Amino acid sequence: MEKFARLKEVVAAIEADVKKFYDNGNGAAGTRVRKVMQDLKTLAQEIRIEVTEKKNSDN
Repeated sequence: MEKFARLKEVVAAIEADVKKFYDNGNGAAGTRVRKVMQDLKTLAQEIRIEVTEKKNSDN
């Protein structure tokens, strides 16, 4: 649950840069968004692994 909370925090934190990129065409904000999206991908994979492990250990 801790990693999921972290995922939500990261998404909320990058929201301003997403708006800057899409609304204003700010290239630097786009670079930051791309980096954070890669971090989110890694975090999401860690969550997937945890869920699978928990699901399999409960059976």
